[in-house]
Parts: sequence; structure tokens; C-alpha cells
Amino acid sequence: MSGENAAAAVQAGGNAQQQQQKPDAGNLIQVSSSKKPLFFYVNLAKKYMQQHGDVELSALGLAISTVVTIAEILKNNGLAVEKKIRTSTVEIGDETRGRSIQKAKIEILLGKTDNFDELMVASAGEAHVGDGEEQA
Repeated sequence: MSGENAAAAVQAGGNAQQQQQKPDAGNLIQVSSSKKPLFFYVNLAKKYMQQHGDVELSALGLAISTVVTIAEILKNNGLAVEKKIRTSTVEIGDETRGRSIQKAKIEILLGKTDNFDELMVASAGEAHVGDGEEQA
């Protein structure tokens, strides 16, 4: 990484060494734009927040919009609050071209809201009511 690019990465959110020093990797979700449906990630994030109290969503390139959408769904439903957003540029080796390419990266740290547990219980209750109505 050139000196200019390194300075831009530090301004945007830190260098790769700083980003690798995570206290708890058990709450990290690396989002892909094509591998799983959107609500798979939303439900996984809810589960991680129940277990760990917070969740970190991370994505590269085209998957960034998916991460932002997941975060907004959780926030708009009153389940999450934004703790930190970090953006950076990372170099990825492109073996087909024999050189490295730069990709944008985003990391969003979300924490549980004060009424997270109440909302989760309420949504679980609605799911059971919905199951009963379908059987009737």
C-alpha cells in the first residue's frame, strides 16, 4: 500500500492491523451480496445480539448496500442502535489478473436497544399466534 493510500485507509477507519484486533469474533457477520437472502442476515444478527449484546456487520464492495439495509431494518424495528461505523479500503489479490485490486469495506457495530428482549418476546408470541391461525 502506498503512503497516500495508507493515510486514506487510516482516515477512513484504520489500517488492516487495527481492524484484525477484535475483542470478540463471535459476533461478526461477514455479509455477501449474493450468497444468502437478506432476512437470513437480519435473523442471524438478532440471534447474535441475544447472545453477545451486540453484532458487527462487515462487507466488501457490492455487499455494502446489503449491510446498510440490514442495519436499517434492525434500527427501524427498534431492535438495534448504531455504536460505530468504520469504512476503509482493502487490497485483495486478483489471481486471474495477477495483481491486487482495491475494494471498499464497511463495518457497522450495532448494540441492543433497552427494549430488545421485550420486542423479541413479542415477535415470538406473534409467530406462535400466526401458527395457530393457519392450523384452524
